[in-house]
Amino acid sequence: MMPPTALRRRVERMIRPPSAPSHACRMLGAIMPNLPTGTVTFLFSDIEGSTALLKRLGDDAYSELLTTHRRLMRETFAGFGGQEIDTQGDAFFYSFPRARDAVAAAVAVQRAHARARWPGDAAVRLRIGLHTGEPAVGEEGYTGLDVVRASRLAAIGRGGQVLLSDTTRAIVADDLPGGVSLRSLGEQPLRDIERPEPLSELIISDVSVTPPSADRSEATLLADDPPPRSSEALPGMPDWLLGPARRFIPGGEKTRDLIEQRVLESITKAFEDGASRRRRRDRDVEPPEVPKPSMADEIDRLRSLRDSGAMNEEQYARAVDRVVGAGPDEPA
Repeated sequence: MMPPTALRRRVERMIRPPSAPSHACRMLGAIMPNLPTGTVTFLFSDIEGSTALLKRLGDDAYSELLTTHRRLMRETFAGFGGQEIDTQGDAFFYSFPRARDAVAAAVAVQRAHARARWPGDAAVRLRIGLHTGEPAVGEEGYTGLDVVRASRLAAIGRGGQVLLSDTTRAIVADDLPGGVSLRSLGEQPLRDIERPEPLSELIISDVSVTPPSADRSEATLLADDPPPRSSEALPGMPDWLLGPARRFIPGGEKTRDLIEQRVLESITKAFEDGASRRRRRDRDVEPPEVPKPSMADEIDRLRSLRDSGAMNEEQYARAVDRVVGAGPDEPA
């Protein structure tokens, strides 16, 4: 019987991505230099129906599909100044210094996927979400809810759609790529976002969009590709392997979910660290010692009170007697 450690290593090798990236992947938690700062546009994307594609095509053909997908993403976004922040499976997370470049990159990559030849004549359609904000940049990358907001947009889209937050729409509305127009989708709910958000969709003339389900109206954006439960995606896999496996199974824990968790954890940790520093500072810094007034100073103060009319002569005399009687080291 194979030892448990050897079995674990063998199965973990089996669930690695079918094709490694052409360069070292920038994983979550790694320090990423030269990230765009200030006003940044975030882009999240994934392949619609990736689980169904894997089942239909099989491992080898899906591996070929994934290799082509990753190449198109990286080549296209590099041409528009995009910075790859993370990738898991078929999902990507990018940042752009300019919203117009992010929109142009999203349009270009949708068109590239629409033109490409795919194994088994599959239709590979991307869901893309864009949001512009001013995130903080820490030692481990971006922090802030702007990352979460951008990922929520990609999560509710359908294949072929590019969804924009209202912030991004306001920047790019008058400078869209050729053959592209904007359509308002009104206010839409985003998971864990307190109020519905006004969203817009890029209408790309030569890119098809997956139609909504028969039981859903055009205004309903929620995608029809929910991630399978781990027990469905990986039947019979032991519990100690489910965590690593979900990172690489299409439709499992996508990049956006992992990044959101990191962002929320980093925000919580920042608040806790700040509170801890304040407690240590308050404990370590002793309050300044207030010098005790001398007898002469106290008598001068009493004389001022008498001269201003706040004390009469009798009250002044009694107060001076108390000060003199208390002595320099005793309370008056």
